[in-house]
Amino acid sequence: MTIRLITPVGLLALALAGCEGKTFTQPPIHLQQNMDFQKKFEAQEENPFYGDKRAMRYAPENTVAQGYLKTDEHLYQGKVEGEWATTLPAKDEKGAAIQVSESWLERGQDRFGIYCSPCHGFTGVGNGLVVQRGMVRPTSLYDERLQGMGVGYFFHIITNGKNNMMPYKAQIPVRDRWAIASYVRVLQRSRAATFEQVPAAEAQARGWSK
Repeated sequence: MTIRLITPVGLLALALAGCEGKTFTQPPIHLQQNMDFQKKFEAQEENPFYGDKRAMRYAPENTVAQGYLKTDEHLYQGKVEGEWATTLPAKDEKGAAIQVSESWLERGQDRFGIYCSPCHGFTGVGNGLVVQRGMVRPTSLYDERLQGMGVGYFFHIITNGKNNMMPYKAQIPVRDRWAIASYVRVLQRSRAATFEQVPAAEAQARGWSK
């Protein structure tokens, strides 16, 4: 019983003795050295193996990171055969279907309120808070020229920016950019729509005579 008690006590004492925080001039003993002393090159270090002596190598020409090829012109550029798209892409970057619905337009309205309204205002006329405080007023979304643009044009501007507007491709996912572009078209239609274009069922539900 005494031996059984002394053994763990002794091991504990040795463990505590090794944690006193003392420093040593000799390097520690490495039982598995290949993990600590593996051959490698640090950033900006010279590597004599290559003719230019660079340890940091350039990626092969035309290399594209996985997921960044983006060959779908409609989805990523807002164009179809070189012209601004007038319809939405069938699927987003993850392969999920894109369909215009109430929830889709609500998402566009929500993102528009966050990213676009500071300059364009909630109605799109260009009277946002930063404009009221001195920033150059953006073109109204109801401008005749913009009314005739395809929805892909607005996706392109949201993605890449224009004039004083910064690009938002880093902040807004592709799917949400298309949702915002859809909502911009809704705003434009809201000013140009006629009573005759309101579905009969909708007009009846709201008590409108038609």
